[in-house]
Amino acid sequence: MPGLPLTFASGLYDRVLPLYTGEVRPDGIDLSFVINDRPREIFHAMTNEARFDASEMSCAEYVTRAAAGDCPLVAIPVFPSRVFRHSSVVVNRKAGIESPKDLEGKRVGTPMYTSTAAVYVRGFLAHDYGVDLTRIHWVQGEMERPGTNPNPSAQALLEPADIEVNQTGKPLRRLLEEGAVDATMGSVVPSSLGRHPDLVRLFPDFPAVERDYYQRTGIFPAMHVVVLRRAVYEANPFIAKSLFDAFIAARDLALARLRHEGTLRYMLPWMWKEVEVIREVFGDDCWPYGIEPNRTTLEAFIGYLAEQAMIPAPMPVEDLFLPVD
Repeated sequence: MPGLPLTFASGLYDRVLPLYTGEVRPDGIDLSFVINDRPREIFHAMTNEARFDASEMSCAEYVTRAAAGDCPLVAIPVFPSRVFRHSSVVVNRKAGIESPKDLEGKRVGTPMYTSTAAVYVRGFLAHDYGVDLTRIHWVQGEMERPGTNPNPSAQALLEPADIEVNQTGKPLRRLLEEGAVDATMGSVVPSSLGRHPDLVRLFPDFPAVERDYYQRTGIFPAMHVVVLRRAVYEANPFIAKSLFDAFIAARDLALARLRHEGTLRYMLPWMWKEVEVIREVFGDDCWPYGIEPNRTTLEAFIGYLAEQAMIPAPMPVEDLFLPVD
C-alpha cells in the first residue's frame, strides 16, 4: 500500500542521506527528497511559498515566527545542521582587535543580523566575554558579492539596533580587506581568509576554544530544525513521529558508517583521530535529537533571541515542538 506522499527539502548531509537513498523509509510516508545545498533558498521557499511539506529551516526564523503567533509551521526536534561559530569571527589585524571586548566601538559586518549563526555569536560574545553588543556598529551585507541577502524572511527586530545596510557596491569581504569594516561574523568566513595578510580569526585555535565552550556550557549550536507545514501535519498527525523516528535511524546509520574503520569515508586523512576526539567530548551521541538532550542549547538560544529583541520573552522549549514519543 503506498504511503502518504510528502516532499522534504534539505541539504544532502550525511545524517539525512539514507532518507534520500531510500535505505531508511518513514513508516506510512512516501518521501520525495528535494536536494538544495543553499539553505536560504529553502527557507524562503518554505516560508513564503509553502513549496514543500517539510524542510530544514533556520532555527531563528522558526522560533521568531512561533513566538509571534499564527505560525504556519510546526517543528520536530531534529537538527540537521549544527555548527560551533567561534571560527566564524574574522578580524582585520590592523583594527587592533586582540580580544572579544575589543569589538566594542568597531564596525562588524554580518551577512544577516537575524540569522541563527549571528544570534549564537552575539550570545557567546555577551555571555562568555562580557561584550556590550550595543557598542558595536553592525554592517549587514553579502560576504562575497555586493548588496544584501535577496530573500530576508526573518522576524523584524522588536527594538532598533545599530545596523547599517551595506550600500558601498562592495562585498563585506572587500570592506574587511580594506579596513572599512573591522571584523565579520556569521555563517560564512571571507574567502580570502588565509590568503590576505591582514585577515585572521579572532580565535586562532578555534577547535580548542569551541571544545572548551561545549564542555563548560553544554551548548552545541543548532542552526537548522526540521519543520512541517501545519496544515499537512494537522491532516496527518502520525507524520511527526514517523519522520522523527526515520531521522534518528538515518543519523544512526551515518554515525555507524563514520566509525567504520575499513576505509576513510571522507577525504580527511586523520579522520580516525577526529572520531576519537568526538567520542571523548560528546560520548556515543554527538548529534542528539529530541528535546531533553538539547534542552541546554535550546534554552540558551531562546534566551539570546529575547535579549537581542527578536522575541518578546523566553518561551518554554516544549511549546516549539510536536510530540514525538
